[in-house]
Amino acid sequence: MNTPVLSLQNITVRNVEQTIFKDLNFHINKGEHWALVGESGSGKSALLQTISGKFNVSGGEIHHYYYEDFVKEHPINDAYFTHHKLVAMVSGKHSFRNLSNTTDFYYQQRFNSSDSEDSPTVAAYLAGIHPANDTQAVWTYEQTVEKLNVGPLLNKQLIKLSNGETKRLLITAALLKQPKVLLLDNPLTGLDVQSRANFNIILSEIAASGITVVIATSPNEIPDAITHVAVLHEGRIIESLPKADFKPGMVKIAETKNIDQDELNSLLALTPQSRFDEMVAMRDVTIKYGDKTILNKVNWNIKQGQHWALLGPNGAGKSTLLSLINGDNPQAYANDIVLFDRKRGTGESIWDIKSKIGFVSPELHQYFPTDNSCLQVIESGFYDTLGLFRPSSPQKAEIALRWMKLLELEAYARKPLKNISASAQRLVLLARALVKNPPLLIFDEPCQGLDAHQQQHFKHIVDAICQSNNATLIYVTHYQHEIPESVSLVLRLDKGLVV
Repeated sequence: MNTPVLSLQNITVRNVEQTIFKDLNFHINKGEHWALVGESGSGKSALLQTISGKFNVSGGEIHHYYYEDFVKEHPINDAYFTHHKLVAMVSGKHSFRNLSNTTDFYYQQRFNSSDSEDSPTVAAYLAGIHPANDTQAVWTYEQTVEKLNVGPLLNKQLIKLSNGETKRLLITAALLKQPKVLLLDNPLTGLDVQSRANFNIILSEIAASGITVVIATSPNEIPDAITHVAVLHEGRIIESLPKADFKPGMVKIAETKNIDQDELNSLLALTPQSRFDEMVAMRDVTIKYGDKTILNKVNWNIKQGQHWALLGPNGAGKSTLLSLINGDNPQAYANDIVLFDRKRGTGESIWDIKSKIGFVSPELHQYFPTDNSCLQVIESGFYDTLGLFRPSSPQKAEIALRWMKLLELEAYARKPLKNISASAQRLVLLARALVKNPPLLIFDEPCQGLDAHQQQHFKHIVDAICQSNNATLIYVTHYQHEIPESVSLVLRLDKGLVV
């Protein structure tokens, strides 16, 4: 007989003006571990948030059997002890706070040494994680820190962690809460090949320790520990089956259409590109924080019209290298760096640099304000600001809307950025990077969280741009299949060295 762990019966969930789920059923039995798969916006993340208690259920019932079983075995006298205490969720975004606990982190803080001092270390952050109950810890501090390879990060400030390092830390913190149910929202995004392989092993150990795992993931990346798969489509579960019976083709992915080349050319022609002899020239660039060397004598020359892939494992120094090009890192002034034919520190402003660059990264997505409408966010790309802080220009708004149509985003034009799926948010930020047709495009893991159709469509647009004008491209990814066809040059970093 199956022992139930969690049951969602005919639930209805609404958020703002939309109904996310209507009469949805989902059941987990003891020993089962589920993967949620589906196209972008199908409801994977929303289902995780519903289970975690972040969304209100307006109809139907949720039975938390794991909580009832726990209370029978461990009588609780705390009136505030609810099922929420036994669920840990690792989301796509973190919610770190400054030491002052008054303001959230902001994007450029990680590169400014005086401001980043207000960021706790990894050790301090983990010291503030307390299990919800006093029962014997299944995942001890020492064991968890070692398994997730967080030991080398303990003295590092949170704001200076790479995307992959942050992911490892969040999973560590979740396990230290000693949950009965662990919810993971696309945990493999941002992890390099070795880290993904290690995570697969760790997830099997988590499942074997008695924790029920529910993970939203790509249909092509289902960990070994998973026993069952739920396929979502437009807020409905259309298939629930054992993993052995699942095939990636069960996920409904829209057909990739040919892009409108004439419209793309028309948009690119609105802003003719300036000519440069040296887009980027770095000579023996070295970056240190304290006694730790992040970049070690890096030499890199990028000519206009070249298309580069910047590769390397988590923590290799890729984001720091990009921050020197993008004008965010003040250590650029202490190094021999030429950007757009001008040596850094000869009177150019950060805004001069940013005006020539279209940039997107996981960190930008993490810290980007979400109250603007999607159309306003894209229009802000003309001004290189994190949001629109001036009256909208009808002419620029029209160009932004045309880019939205090209990227299949026009349905989101008037919606606040915070009210659309994470993958759609990333595409909006990609449109923001393209809107002014800059001479240099820097795409740091741009396909994170995008479904197969979105990835393919975006790659086609990048290739079309590279073929249609003299755009220069730097493209960062941990997945070989995401690299556009137009990329012909590679710089590979490891531990701050060009390898």
